[in-house]
Amino acid sequence: MPYQKALFKNSSFAKIEKLEPSVLHGMIEVIVERKDEPFMRKSIVAIVGRPNVGKSTIFNRLVGERISIVEDIPGVTRDRIYSQAEWLTTNFNLIDTGGIEIGDEPLLVQMREQAEVAINEADVIIFMVNGREGMTAADEEVAKLLFKSNKPVVLAVNKVDNPEMRDQIYEFYSLGFGEPFPISGTHGLGLGDLLDEVVKHFPELEQADEDDLTIHFSLIGRPNVGKSSLVNALLNQERVIVSDIAGTTRDAVDTPFTKDGRDYVIIDTAGMRKRGKIYETTEKYSILRALKAIERSDVVLTLIDAETGIIEQDKKIAGYAHEAGKAVVIVVNKWDTVEKSEKAMKEFEDQIRAHFQFLDYAPIVFLSAKTKKRIHTLLPRVLEASENHAKRVETNVLNDVIMDALAMNPTPTVKGQRLKILYATQVAVKPPSFVVFVNDPELMHFSYERFLENRIREAFGFEGTPIKIFARRRK
Repeated sequence: MPYQKALFKNSSFAKIEKLEPSVLHGMIEVIVERKDEPFMRKSIVAIVGRPNVGKSTIFNRLVGERISIVEDIPGVTRDRIYSQAEWLTTNFNLIDTGGIEIGDEPLLVQMREQAEVAINEADVIIFMVNGREGMTAADEEVAKLLFKSNKPVVLAVNKVDNPEMRDQIYEFYSLGFGEPFPISGTHGLGLGDLLDEVVKHFPELEQADEDDLTIHFSLIGRPNVGKSSLVNALLNQERVIVSDIAGTTRDAVDTPFTKDGRDYVIIDTAGMRKRGKIYETTEKYSILRALKAIERSDVVLTLIDAETGIIEQDKKIAGYAHEAGKAVVIVVNKWDTVEKSEKAMKEFEDQIRAHFQFLDYAPIVFLSAKTKKRIHTLLPRVLEASENHAKRVETNVLNDVIMDALAMNPTPTVKGQRLKILYATQVAVKPPSFVVFVNDPELMHFSYERFLENRIREAFGFEGTPIKIFARRRK
């Protein structure tokens, strides 16, 4: 990745002239953490076990917030709950599952089926047992299920709250998964050793080729918003099953095609529903599959149904793409069903901007997949967003823009200290990421960071893609 020194008349920037290129490269390299790498698919870890062994407690500790409901009542976690977790420099997706129980009752069967789906989706499985209660017949039944999966399994013995209890873990060797790791979800003990072992089993994930000119884009949205119809309209053929029944598309489907000399891969995904409205086991994991599709995409098309209008679920779904740092195009489908007026499109666009303030960079396309009206306006926006997502800015030009911004709006003073911006450089693409070296990162207020982002956008475009700005103290 080429980095350049910038030469400026301004004395605050001139200090950088004395740095050797190798030193400057090292300064930049150390502040780019792996969690911000743009091209890597995250591994998936599922926490599995019988009820009431503490899966949700461990899940909440690993993700750093209380997402799963924690109660001493077996079966509280019925659905799969997922989030992102991090250990040292490795990010991964974590799934909490309902306890696996053997029985014919409908709820028990559903919980077991959901856990089986999570096992199939996972790269590594944390098999959790209860150290206080010792090994049970239910643990052995879960072990049989995990052996059939042929997935890496790390055995965690929870509720080992003091060293005296460690002698009780040895009986779990008989489950056949090697060394059991004693942990305590209540006190947070032993999690480091457990995660060290989990990370060892992560598969070698291929890094996307930055020089690959093929544009991968996925379609996300709630069920029956017209994703499959849009795929067929773009491909001009009935490639994907289209039905008025919500949830027809279960898995992500990759379809390559070429348009105007450019290669694309379109990824159709299963519709996302609120968890409370999902009944089929196969649909319960549609969000997880959609998230995997998002991670493989350069551009994400967020579909909105013009007929039913914007609902809260639309914002949550769009948030997945934004948080993943992907380029985004907002697509208003079924525009043929809206009564037209001179202000109809402008009024709908104003509604979108009001509800999706975090996507103020995303272009909006109005079309009808059914009638193919305005369908020709979509791919040019996808292409533009993809190019901006991978855009690089010359360091000297970037710093010229920063200097102009400082002249227009001087840095704020906080508690008698003024923020000093010494130098800026781009350190990554997909999304474009910039590091601003300052005298004290604590003085960089989010409002001034937003001001700098707006100035960078005005100067270089970046429509359709988020950009990241990191304030770092110069060392």
